[in-house]
Amino acid sequence: MGGEVMGGEAGRGTQAAGQGAHAAGTTAPGGAGRGGPGGTGGRTADGAGRAGAVGLVCAGALSVQFGAAVAALLFPRAGAIGVVAMRLTFAALIMLPLCRPRVRGHSRADWGAAAGLGLALGTMNTLIYQAIDRIPLGAAVTLELLGPLVLSVVAARRAVSLLWAALALAGVYLLGSSGFRELDPAGVAFALAAGGAWVAYIMLNARVGARFPKADGLALAMGVAALVSAPLAVVSAGTALLDPVTLALGAAVAVLSSGLPYTLDLFALRRIPQATFAVLMSLMPVAAATAGFLVLGQDMEPVQLLAIALVIAASVGAVRTRPRTAAARAVDGAPPT
Repeated sequence: MGGEVMGGEAGRGTQAAGQGAHAAGTTAPGGAGRGGPGGTGGRTADGAGRAGAVGLVCAGALSVQFGAAVAALLFPRAGAIGVVAMRLTFAALIMLPLCRPRVRGHSRADWGAAAGLGLALGTMNTLIYQAIDRIPLGAAVTLELLGPLVLSVVAARRAVSLLWAALALAGVYLLGSSGFRELDPAGVAFALAAGGAWVAYIMLNARVGARFPKADGLALAMGVAALVSAPLAVVSAGTALLDPVTLALGAAVAVLSSGLPYTLDLFALRRIPQATFAVLMSLMPVAAATAGFLVLGQDMEPVQLLAIALVIAASVGAVRTRPRTAAARAVDGAPPT
């Protein structure tokens, strides 16, 4: 939730090796992912600075998932599609004035990449919100994480990657044996599809980052996602979108899931390496399970918590495994709920 920059649930802007997403958008501005002045990143930060940066990342992860939990509370009012549209629209209204991207002078290929990213962003958010509407938040985000995990394993092309794949499969098996049959099959399918959309988001985000300066491409993509989702929301939710309480909660979701975490990530990435950030993003299912328990009252059994732990371990291992090829290494450091 998915994650996830100013962007989507599980698609947060600065995910390394595809972990969280939940986020290439935050590495773009000013090369923040490579550090502050001098571009040395976390290597120049002292221990206290790194510890503070880790705290910022964890706070951002919790913000994303608590935003997803608040979004789930909004579903009875505006539906999953309506909530997605409100989140993307409010996020675009925040990001476009802040970034003030240049709209002239771009090639057709540039606009195609930005539009593709916007469609991937909207699809990713729509799918994960459909999943959250049907299955517990922790389970949804765990299943969504499998998409970036598969990308990391494939990109690494190393034998040890098979271990991470086996750990992930063991986690999914435990999640299934401890109540998978009780999960709505459609919700499971939506979560897995959201993981696939997350992969598309990662690949397109890297392409947009190479074509646009700072976060301009992501801001434009956010505008595209908002424009595409708005008509669907009108058809789905209708006049419910005009309710002041619904709009206020939708704005809160956008701030919790987009504005606040992306800002925290931006500051954190000036103090810690992208690889460290990626490992921390792998803890997203823990944040999701916590938010689901505290806000939505969704309990998880010990076996299900063990399943989440196995998927997290596989994700951390995949991120830490050095890719063989230059093309695969380009994925490392790329990128909501």
